Amino acid sequence: MTKLTIKTRTEKDFFKRGRELAKAADRGERLPDERTISFEDPADLMKLITAARLALFRTVKEMPGSITEISERLHRDRSAVKRDIDELERAGLVTIAVKVLPGHGRMKEVRATAKRFSLQAEIT
Repeated sequence: MTKLTIKTRTEKDFFKRGRELAKAADRGERLPDERTISFEDPADLMKLITAARLALFRTVKEMPGSITEISERLHRDRSAVKRDIDELERAGLVTIAVKVLPGHGRMKEVRATAKRFSLQAEIT
């Protein structure tokens, strides 16, 4: 995926965008290589994107790695980083994949899901 947008939108906006994408698909148009996560309430968006999770996300985006490596880079407790990574994974911002280490077994690697991210909050 190239771009992930996280924003506040109404239910009406959500369905309007869905109809537009469906019509484009029906016309045989190529759909954009992007994903949008919408929140109706900006407070729900802020529950997901805390200062600690934003720093964690930036760290993962800069350099993927294991949960242990990431927690060491951030100087945070590994279990707290794991909880935050789980939340970011549920929201679709990061993925956790098993990576084979030559001669040393395997590790779980945390990666950002997109090359570009956009965070938009609109309060009406």
